[in-house]
Amino acid sequence: MLIIVAFYLLLPAYLANMAPPVFGRLGLLKLLAKPIDGGRKWRGQYIFGTGKTWRGILVAVIFGILGAGLQAWLFNYPYFEGISLVDYPSVWLIFGFLAGLGAILGDLAKSFFKRRIGVVSGGVWPVFDQLDFVAGFFLFTWCYAALFWQVVVAACLLTLVLHPLTNIIAYLLKLKKVWW
Repeated sequence: MLIIVAFYLLLPAYLANMAPPVFGRLGLLKLLAKPIDGGRKWRGQYIFGTGKTWRGILVAVIFGILGAGLQAWLFNYPYFEGISLVDYPSVWLIFGFLAGLGAILGDLAKSFFKRRIGVVSGGVWPVFDQLDFVAGFFLFTWCYAALFWQVVVAACLLTLVLHPLTNIIAYLLKLKKVWW
């Protein structure tokens, strides 16, 4: 049950994390496909990398909101109300906004540090690549969720399994260029 609760809580963050690469691969919203750092470098490396775009921030926030909106709707059903750690009907819009923004900013922060240690854009940084958006999600949404440490640990462990699996699926569907 703990895994289900953790998955359900993280649903907006999962959607927010998956949306940017899908929109990028499908070539949607090309006007916003501009690097956040504007191509600027710091100490010889891009600040974030060319893959971190304004489109990514926008679609992450939108999909975070859509995920929380779905949860607010599902809250009407006793099962979903029972596994909810958030009072979705009263806070879904702000929760979804913060979930999407937190997830994408967690990813952005990780990219900044990857560049600083010399990991190229798209390069692998195990564990950090999987948990960056989860850390951002929890940082931005903790005041809206009835969290306890077991949920946080379950969320991290679940993500360490699901993230690579979804990346492999996205790679096989040609939605990502690399399997990681």
